[in-house]
Amino acid sequence: MFIPLHDANTLKHIRLQYVTIALILVNVVTFVMTGPPFISEMRANMELLSFGYIPALIFGDARLAPDLIVIPEPATFLTYAFLHGDIWHLGTNMLFLWVFGDNVEDALGHLRFLLFYLLCAAAGALVHGLLNVESQAPLIGASGAVSGVVAAYLVLHPRVRVWVLVFFRIPLPLPAFVPLLLWIGQQFYMLLVDPTADVSWGAHVGGILAGLGLILLLRRPDVPLFDRRLVTPQAVVDTGRPAPGPWGPRAQASKGREGGGSA
Repeated sequence: MFIPLHDANTLKHIRLQYVTIALILVNVVTFVMTGPPFISEMRANMELLSFGYIPALIFGDARLAPDLIVIPEPATFLTYAFLHGDIWHLGTNMLFLWVFGDNVEDALGHLRFLLFYLLCAAAGALVHGLLNVESQAPLIGASGAVSGVVAAYLVLHPRVRVWVLVFFRIPLPLPAFVPLLLWIGQQFYMLLVDPTADVSWGAHVGGILAGLGLILLLRRPDVPLFDRRLVTPQAVVDTGRPAPGPWGPRAQASKGREGGGSA
């Protein structure tokens, strides 16, 4: 439906989104190191079985061959989120994380953002597993975690302008709530109409629900919701007369602006 390109949303509490950058690097390095030419295709498939999330291993009687058991099965609630099937799968997830992750990290702090991200990943796996308890296909991808980031951004910054590529062709600046609500609605709709698709809509929905709840619990105490502190220049300019004291209309507009670039 759309691809995010950039948001005009400066950081307010942190100097740099260290965790967001680190997560992107880990995902990229993992993708490079777990596929050809570094390892054979057979070995790559074995990695997916060892580290991907397989519902039948958690909820059913399926068992991996002994040579594939590398980590405890519950650990795959997290490890699956660092594996991707192809460059498009990786690229879209990392682009969403790059555009929206920095401001969510800013609202939570570094460590709480990392906890938030991992919990959203685990929630995505859980919902996927509950909807596909007998599935022996490994779930991979950061979509569950990234869906939580998108949901949190919507709650924090629905009015911030985001440049998006609509239908993969048309660049438009839109208030964040327009593309994000449409995207979130699509995930729920697709889960209802096509629950057995190759794309795990259940993992997306699980991440979204976790993100909505966790942002309320983990955000900094002074971080408002729904852009309640966002003041646009139009709100303080065009008053018809200069304000008294040293702050004229132009100075007021500068002080009230929260624009900029974060991604």
